[in-house]
Amino acid sequence: MTGVLPSQVLEQMIETGALSAEPAIIPEQIQPASLDLRLGNRAWRVRASFLAGNGRSVMERLEEFEMHQIDLSDGAVLEKGCVYVVPLMESLDLPDHIQAVANAKSSTGRLDLLTRTITDGGEEFDRIQPGYTGPLYAEICPRSFSVLVRPGMRLNQIRFRDGQAVLTDAELTALHADSPLVDGEAVIDDGLGFSVDLRPSEGTLVGYRAKPHTGVIDLDRIGAYDPADYWEEVRSHNGQIILDPGAFYILVSREAVHIPPQYAAEMAPYLAMVGEFRVHYAGFFDPGFGHAEAGGAGSRGVLEVRCHEAPFVLEHAQVVGRLVYEQMAEVPTQLYGAGIASNYQGQGLKLSKHFRAG
Repeated sequence: MTGVLPSQVLEQMIETGALSAEPAIIPEQIQPASLDLRLGNRAWRVRASFLAGNGRSVMERLEEFEMHQIDLSDGAVLEKGCVYVVPLMESLDLPDHIQAVANAKSSTGRLDLLTRTITDGGEEFDRIQPGYTGPLYAEICPRSFSVLVRPGMRLNQIRFRDGQAVLTDAELTALHADSPLVDGEAVIDDGLGFSVDLRPSEGTLVGYRAKPHTGVIDLDRIGAYDPADYWEEVRSHNGQIILDPGAFYILVSREAVHIPPQYAAEMAPYLAMVGEFRVHYAGFFDPGFGHAEAGGAGSRGVLEVRCHEAPFVLEHAQVVGRLVYEQMAEVPTQLYGAGIASNYQGQGLKLSKHFRAG
């Protein structure tokens, strides 16, 4: 059963104890190809981001880097520019042939809320070795907005795989010929390339830029905030924008993306040589994303972009990232957007669910 493990197998892993939690995992956490992870009751404010390292536990390292602890029980603000470590409610007891990869959820990434998973003995963020047994922790660094969090909030997610099932470029080309993965020509080179849309079919609005001085965002409040209080509109009249160093942008892909039910995908950054900027924090695309039978008929990919050292000219149709497709071990019994709460099916340019629609 090589490939990414679907929802029905995750349910079996919960029954066998390979996935466990206190309190118990609830059905709403189970996604077509991943499991949402929940924040625990306490946060540690730390001096700097860290990895546990071989043979060392996260709690051991917290003693070294802790500044103070915060009780999240009644809600607490995680401040912009600070680094926190929060034990998660879930823990793992993986078989030797099962590994995992974690990522921020879409709404987390769209708030520029850097959230990464760390483990005991871990030497990489968001990568959990086969056979790992132990607790999980979220490292959280709000980059643009301070946020109010509570126990049980789901900021990141974890995907499990048995072996490697990444599609080669030849397999991806054949899949696109059989079931188009994007509208129009597919750029396939170490995955499916996608580009930025800076010439919208209507109007000149191409994205949003986070304002530097804003209020707190309560992550439980959906559709509650006026975008104008937190974002500046980014408009283009010539198919170009200039990215400012340190600024955070929400843009959208030119291509409408399709993930067939028997596949999952992960967004990966493009080669650094094309520019000093990073695209994406939230990287999982579930089976059924943009799929016609799940109400999608092609969905744009929202791009979370941060520019680094120098101002950079971004141009319409410039390739900025790639989607790596993987075979599912089985087709999930539940597809993205088909009868489950999927906020971004059929999307275009869209802020996180916390903001009122325009």
